[in-house]
Amino acid sequence: MAHTPSRRAVLRGLAVTGTAVIGFDPGTRSWAAAGSASGPDTVRIPRLDGTLVTDEPSLAATADDYGHLVHHRPVAVLRPGSVRDIVAMVRFCNERRLPVAPRGQGHATFGQAQVRGGLVIETATLADIGHVGPDSTTVTVGAGARWSDVARATTAHGLTPPVFTDYLELSVGGTLSAGGLGGQTHRHGAQVDNVTALLVVTGAGETVRCSPTRRPDLFHAVLAGLGQCAVVVEATLRLVRAPETVRHYLLSYDDLETFLDDQRVLVEEDRFDYVEGQVVADADGAFRSYLLEAVAYGPPAGPAPEDTALLRGLRHDPARVERADLAYYDFLDRLAPAVAALKAAGLWSYAHPWLNLLLPGSSAAALAGRMLDALTPADLGPGVVLLYPLRRDRLNTPLLRTSDDSLSYLLGVLRTTPPDDTAAADRLLAANRSAYEATAAVGGTQYPVGSIPFGRADWRAHFGPAWPRLKAAKRRYDPRGILVPGQGVF
Repeated sequence: MAHTPSRRAVLRGLAVTGTAVIGFDPGTRSWAAAGSASGPDTVRIPRLDGTLVTDEPSLAATADDYGHLVHHRPVAVLRPGSVRDIVAMVRFCNERRLPVAPRGQGHATFGQAQVRGGLVIETATLADIGHVGPDSTTVTVGAGARWSDVARATTAHGLTPPVFTDYLELSVGGTLSAGGLGGQTHRHGAQVDNVTALLVVTGAGETVRCSPTRRPDLFHAVLAGLGQCAVVVEATLRLVRAPETVRHYLLSYDDLETFLDDQRVLVEEDRFDYVEGQVVADADGAFRSYLLEAVAYGPPAGPAPEDTALLRGLRHDPARVERADLAYYDFLDRLAPAVAALKAAGLWSYAHPWLNLLLPGSSAAALAGRMLDALTPADLGPGVVLLYPLRRDRLNTPLLRTSDDSLSYLLGVLRTTPPDDTAAADRLLAANRSAYEATAAVGGTQYPVGSIPFGRADWRAHFGPAWPRLKAAKRRYDPRGILVPGQGVF
């Protein structure tokens, strides 16, 4: 699925930049624009289908992300009009040892996709969605496609990717670099477990198609590989039959261990298609109220939901059951109204020092209990706390690390704090680090989409037995180490 830009898209890019970038001065490590004075050593940039920009608004935007905690300023931003542009500019940067990072929707929380003094590649222009028919088993999409667009395109034919993150406005390339966890993961694995092939550009500027049987070392180094070996430009995703409607339940609990145990029963039995959970503060401000969120898919993906069978044996408060029948896409996009409200209130631009941990099932109640006891409504702000189980036997991507227990519980403390309160942000980052250390001490780890100060030794421990393969792939496919330095892995 080659991406060819429309003339309108190219002209739109030129209109934004105003002045074309024509070269790079290695002496000053700066870009030369048409009509400006350039030094004798200026190297002309390759001919591009898209645009290379150096204007202040573009540089400032890519020196920020959803976390609003880290600000590393690049020297240029590429808005590619084709995969050729990415190949050309990665080669150009590789020869000059300029760091490079792809950026999807900018939803990182700790500068992961930022690059000081280098090139940011905005992948949003690579958003094509390939052919889908009623009998399709896969769909090929550009790395910049948002999951909401993929869902709309596939559900129009009665099909769907098996797994979605809760927030749909993330790029395919972005979630595949981290893993892509959601409420369907206990059944289908992560989003990375449902990829059949990739088209990538390596750190050396080589275009490679890879799969489990074709260049498998690269395929497995890219999925959940935090962008260390290649830039994803295209992914082929598995499709399954989509339901027309779903039945959505919210079940209330007052005891943490009972809540966790009922979640365990549901995912071990595959009773529901989607299982997550939230922890909310009670009237005293203590995080001791628990909501089990479970969703059953109706025809043609599953049988018509039957309440008695689905809720059999669960120990929730029967007087507080919330039940709703929803159209499938409305369920997938259920966060949209809340996101719109956060943006309208100005809270989207607050800092987000998120904590995302994978707790061993055997220690989940004790660990989560201690962390929730220490949490205050003020430290969470208008954020949420997620807590739900993942089955290890459904997670097959080597670089997506979990505990060794048969179940791990994802604990997400999705904090929101005023961006100008740097003391609070620093305190919460230190608390995140302490929580990670307590988790690692009992065999857990982090899900690397949050804001935890992490060093190279931490990454080696995080990847564990998968580290030698990632290190070998990095040496082979990004030998000069230019890709995604913001992760701090190498």
